[in-house]
Amino acid sequence: MKRLIVHALAAITFFTVVSSCSFQTNPVTGQTRLLAYSWSQEIQIGQEVDQEIVAQFGLYDDEAVAEYVHNIGKDLLEVSHMRRPETDRQFRETEFFFKVLDTPVVNAFALPGGYTYVTRGLMAHLNNEAQLAMVMGHEIGHVAARHASQRALQQTLGQVLVIGGAVLGQELFGLPGESILNLSSMGAQLLFLSYGRDAERESDRLGVEYSAMAGYAAEEGAQFFTSLKRISERHGAAIPNMLSSHPNPGEREKNIPRMANEWREKGYEMTKKNSELYMSMLDGMLFGDNPREGYVDESEFLHPDLEFKFPVPSGWQVINQREQVVLVGPNEQAVMIFRIDGQSESAQQSVQSFIGQDGITVNEGPEQVMSSDQFNGYRADITVQQQEGNLRAIIHAIEFDGRIYRFVNYTGVNRFEEYEEVLTTVPLDFDRVTDEAVLNISPVTMNVFQAESSGIFRDFLPDELPMGIDKDEVAIINQVYLDDQIEAGQYLKIPVQ
Repeated sequence: MKRLIVHALAAITFFTVVSSCSFQTNPVTGQTRLLAYSWSQEIQIGQEVDQEIVAQFGLYDDEAVAEYVHNIGKDLLEVSHMRRPETDRQFRETEFFFKVLDTPVVNAFALPGGYTYVTRGLMAHLNNEAQLAMVMGHEIGHVAARHASQRALQQTLGQVLVIGGAVLGQELFGLPGESILNLSSMGAQLLFLSYGRDAERESDRLGVEYSAMAGYAAEEGAQFFTSLKRISERHGAAIPNMLSSHPNPGEREKNIPRMANEWREKGYEMTKKNSELYMSMLDGMLFGDNPREGYVDESEFLHPDLEFKFPVPSGWQVINQREQVVLVGPNEQAVMIFRIDGQSESAQQSVQSFIGQDGITVNEGPEQVMSSDQFNGYRADITVQQQEGNLRAIIHAIEFDGRIYRFVNYTGVNRFEEYEEVLTTVPLDFDRVTDEAVLNISPVTMNVFQAESSGIFRDFLPDELPMGIDKDEVAIINQVYLDDQIEAGQYLKIPVQ
């Protein structure tokens, strides 16, 4: 999986949190302890941030998959601490929501107040319903144990480590977080809070408990953490989208089967895997990035649906989000942010509104310019005043097919000369896509089938895989190795285009 990247420390001061701290009940333990939020506040926060999450990532557009995940969540919720007779009424009556996000990022997370998410990227890496149930039970455990409220209390006047699972973080080179990610500071704070190893271990324990009580073979959940370890080894770095404070996946591989066995010894019938039904949900599911929403081919970013393209400088990383494209330069010393300006009616208005903000000094322009000698635009060279170091930026807006597109390209003042040419020329080379092969490109989907005969896994793979996918990645999503023996009837998932 592509690492989305930026490790940034977001300094967040929670004066509102301090004022609301009080002793609250923990549904898991039944005990009271000092927490940052009341339960009603947690519900309100979840409602507000949920809207931002859905707007940022989108929901996967498949009603059958959505209903399937929702029903698994409901079954787990019914055996959780949130629905037990001894639990306070305010918790028992809280509505929970289970959603599938349309992103290839391998992730699952929960917001306070009953909002739980899995991504299609995570689902692609699981092999049966029992594995999904364990992961979802883990996230319900975070909500039930009120881990976000616990951690927010600890972080009240501190800093939150934000790791770019599906986003860049709260600040990047000092520009406000909303210019990079459309999440409020509260949303980013809650979504990327590092719970700590003890909270993660507790949620692992609760995930096993809830899935076991719902009849699932809870030990299957260990396979997912094996996959995470392999993803980590492939990239030679931290596990994508898992916060650094999480327990080592190798530890979880061992502990989850041990905990599952303890529940089996208590007499729970833990037999459900539902592999066939789960695989039917994956068959035809989008895999990886959807090229219809933009992709990189050699040295260009191409967007088939909106029919535009622009160059990607050598050595720059592209992060394609639903509402914007972010290009990060070598050593993260320069950034380009490209998005639609839905507020302006012309390129000139777009640039003027941006440079009219406080703390901005205009060095040159604004002036009229043309992209690819045919698309009208405006640009300005500005300096952004900041306590931590001033930024130098090129603001360039373009009129194209009835929309206004705007580049915000910047670096530190002391590095502007080094990056000036690339920050200036990329918007000038913005152009229309005319290649029919690009305009008609199809997304990659998963072809799920049962092996007709036994054989080595690599022999089931085509000679070429689409969109830069490699064979090791396909092996990981199947939870096998390339030279593993596949038995007749075993389910396999092969990306096709």
